[in-house]
Amino acid sequence: MRPKIALTLICVLTCGLTSQAYAKPAAEKFWRLPMSEYVDKMKAGWIGQMVGVGWGAPTEFKWKGVIIPEDKVPKWKPGMVNQFWQDDIYVEMTFMQTLEDYGFDVSIRQAGIDFANSDYRLWHANVAARDNLREGIAPPDSSHPQFSRCADDIDYQIEADYSGLIAPGMPQIALELGEKFGRLMNYGDGLYAGQFVGAMYTQAFFETDIINIIKAALESIPAKSQYAEMVRDMLQWYREEPDDWQKVWHQVEEKYHKNADYTHSKCSAPGGTNKFSIDAKLNGSYILMGLLYGKGNLDDTMVIAMRCAQDSDCNPSNAGGVLFTTIGFDRLPERFVSKLDPKGKFSYSRYDFPGLVEVSKKLVRQAVVRAGGRIERDSSGEEVLVILVKPVVPSELMQVKKPGPIANSRFTEEERAQITRTAKGDISKAVKKFAPGWTVANCGAHVDNLGLQATWGGRKMVLVTHPKSRTIPCVLSKSVDVPVGKKTTLILGVAHDPRGDWILIVKADGQQIAKKKIGKSTSQNGWTTVTVDLSGRAGKSVNLDLENHANGWSWETGYWSEITIEHK
Repeated sequence: MRPKIALTLICVLTCGLTSQAYAKPAAEKFWRLPMSEYVDKMKAGWIGQMVGVGWGAPTEFKWKGVIIPEDKVPKWKPGMVNQFWQDDIYVEMTFMQTLEDYGFDVSIRQAGIDFANSDYRLWHANVAARDNLREGIAPPDSSHPQFSRCADDIDYQIEADYSGLIAPGMPQIALELGEKFGRLMNYGDGLYAGQFVGAMYTQAFFETDIINIIKAALESIPAKSQYAEMVRDMLQWYREEPDDWQKVWHQVEEKYHKNADYTHSKCSAPGGTNKFSIDAKLNGSYILMGLLYGKGNLDDTMVIAMRCAQDSDCNPSNAGGVLFTTIGFDRLPERFVSKLDPKGKFSYSRYDFPGLVEVSKKLVRQAVVRAGGRIERDSSGEEVLVILVKPVVPSELMQVKKPGPIANSRFTEEERAQITRTAKGDISKAVKKFAPGWTVANCGAHVDNLGLQATWGGRKMVLVTHPKSRTIPCVLSKSVDVPVGKKTTLILGVAHDPRGDWILIVKADGQQIAKKKIGKSTSQNGWTTVTVDLSGRAGKSVNLDLENHANGWSWETGYWSEITIEHK
């Protein structure tokens, strides 16, 4: 069924010509959405996110590769709605503020600057992208697989709700916003995941049938993407098993968690019981599991999305937000809205809930006009959004495993001056303490333990580095005077992550003088001692570079227990 919102057909006719002189133009279609109805549904969408993430938060990543037992589902408490501190929501507030400040014509570079200056804690694709931005790698390269191992993670999927909530009936606007904000941190399926979620919201203002919402949103992403394949699979599996979501969960597990062709190497390569996955496709399937098998029931929709496990607060948040939008705020059960704190402020933003409603109203007016519609008033003086209905054109196909070329996009010095935060990968103070006189460049923020660790691998005071990207190594550098008459030796104590390996290259004045793979085959108890004779450069000042290179782009963290120059 569709809500009672008028669909107007307007024929644009050319005057002054005979019917033989021109072809009759096609009719334009418009949705008419009173502002009061827009606000009712938009508020419900925001509440659905807050309810879903609040309800699922106690279960997040506590179950992986298994279905959460029914008796482990938390009991809903009305106060859980006040999720003003959740990363699932506060990142969206940054995007909303950027749009409020600069409008829909804001450049992706300005969006990147604003995101780089955020203060909140982030993970995975978000933190990798923000550190890239802070180090001067401008979008769209900030999310390119060459610079991020997390490009098809869930991040923009959990943050894209805003794009549909301010674009009712306008999926192209949601896609456009994905190209500006989603491209900051995601690439390929990671981007399409968010665009798909945003597109579902745009349909939820005018459609209550979940299958129709999903099918319409599917038209908004590249048909040949694996994310689109996942959506088609979910629709097909639902048709085959309309009453057994747990059977379909096992089908999803086999294809989108255990099959290496459909997952990625950072966090879900390939998985199974108790195997962590933040992959957008796998978690996206759980959103659809809730929406399809919840069959319009608010509680069942969120609980099923939650019980699928993995990111079990983000997924019910997306599912709940879409379904709540179809219902509207005024029709929501009291248990979901009775304890909402109207003065609660979303972390790291300027908005409380009433403020968020007002900025959404401001932005939707701009979106309607941008998409070819207009704002009218009815006989009672109420605003009416007159929304042009037009076909959607998906973004171009990109694949993380076969990425296109980088854009060589870098911030200008003027732009970098606007970024006031430093990258997580800045370990210069740790290097200064660990190895005085040495400097560091291009340390990638892909692991949580960068810098100086008190103990690691059975040794004390260990420096942790990581390559910047697949092709850019982390480099430790120092100028060394090599005396005459003594044997000068560079001594390195290095180790690898137990799950991977890396390539150590030593250069003197830019010339490679040593190369060694640091991994299980070359280590003893995880550690390797590498010595390089520098005596052949006696009487000279030599610029040394110690390079931590990627070797397949999986777990290439470098561990250093010793960097010594010995003269004998």
